[in-house]
Amino acid sequence: MKHRILALLLVLLLSGISAFAEDSDGKSENSEVKFKEVSVHDPSVIRAEDGFWYIYGSHMAAARSDDLIRWEMISRNADTGCRLVKNVQEEMKEALQYAKTTTFWAPDVQRLKDGRYYLYYCACEGSSPLSALGLAVSDHPEGPYRDLGVFLKSGGAGYDATVLPNAVDPCVFTDQEDRLWMVYGSYSGGIYILEMNPDTGFPLEGQGYGKKLLGKNHARIEGPYILYSPETEYYYLFLSFGGLNAADGYNIRVCRSRHPDGPYEDALGQPMIDCGGAPGTFFHDPDYEGYGVKLLGGYCFENLESDTASARLAYRSPGHNSAWYDAETGRYFLIFHTRFADRGETHRVRVHQMALNEDGWPVVLPWRYAGETMIRTAPEERTGSYKIILHGRDINRSEHSSVTVTLRENGTVDGAMTGSWEAGDGLTFRCRLDGTDYTGIMTRAYDNRENTWVTCFTALDASGAALWGSHAAHEN
Repeated sequence: MKHRILALLLVLLLSGISAFAEDSDGKSENSEVKFKEVSVHDPSVIRAEDGFWYIYGSHMAAARSDDLIRWEMISRNADTGCRLVKNVQEEMKEALQYAKTTTFWAPDVQRLKDGRYYLYYCACEGSSPLSALGLAVSDHPEGPYRDLGVFLKSGGAGYDATVLPNAVDPCVFTDQEDRLWMVYGSYSGGIYILEMNPDTGFPLEGQGYGKKLLGKNHARIEGPYILYSPETEYYYLFLSFGGLNAADGYNIRVCRSRHPDGPYEDALGQPMIDCGGAPGTFFHDPDYEGYGVKLLGGYCFENLESDTASARLAYRSPGHNSAWYDAETGRYFLIFHTRFADRGETHRVRVHQMALNEDGWPVVLPWRYAGETMIRTAPEERTGSYKIILHGRDINRSEHSSVTVTLRENGTVDGAMTGSWEAGDGLTFRCRLDGTDYTGIMTRAYDNRENTWVTCFTALDASGAALWGSHAAHEN
């Protein structure tokens, strides 16, 4: 199986190299990339028939982009700028009245068999799992959406929040057998999955809350999102661990299964059904932070003397992601929101490209997507000083900061950490740092702090902890 994954990965990477020359959105290493920012909390992505990528988030915010780099807001919030639903407080009155709130949480939009767009929305007050999930439909991704009604509720009489899910954070997807599913849940009793009717968009009858995938006893785990990879034939379940506020440690993790409804495991082979809080606990992170492959948490590439950027930029609590596989180019994307140190609760959308390592796990490029594909590096581009970040497997409330190492031409590493490295084909990357082995990829990406293209690498160790490296931007 491992040899088949390696072969498929090589095909994917070679196709990516071809795409770089022919489909890089006009960007080259001689051009400066201009980003356009938006604030959409909990962004869920879809590629619509009009060619745009759309992201939908909490509070009925939404944005669109034709390149995943420059975004345009199309809906602000449910109170003063909602363009998705006309008179949203009246249209979704059933859900809002049940949840005793005026607040909408993370939605999802899917285009079903009839060609229409279905908005899975949820309402929750926040201090309790009194929540409602509903469905609305439109002929256009920007709406207006017409409510079809509430189909799942949590809370109320006889509800056990240590066992049962909070009816929020839906992600709807079609599996390889053309069956429709919805994974959902947040905090309280865990993450569940329901099979849906592909013709109506509503759950098939007789499932109750569905099948539990993980979580129990008020574990801080939410925002499930499932993506299938044709290269590895795995379903990848992305999750956010920790709290969403800037000081609460949101971080993005992943596990995988051969089947859409599990069972899911992490890189250590741990069954994710065992991931949750101990009985009687409430948001006790040590009980579950040892589960899942941690792709990224709060981080900061610290400035070097040669850097031109003066201000320090630290990312805090990146999370609640969606993911996208582009079958035309073979590219994978991770779309999430992040907060920043010293900026309060201000948040922005980020898109990073992903690849698959030799063990079939996704790894995330250290820099935001700027039109790159997985181009091979030349030998002279690989050596030199690197800022490296060890993401660890903790729920880190403050950012992990970079340290500096040097990759030598003879394959050794020295500096803040010591060891060895290799990237013989210019793309597959392996290293050993302070006795720990990592596997991933080395490629070129755009350092948006220094506004220049650099060599970088991204890799995982056997436990599922991420390592990032970015070449010093202005090293002679």
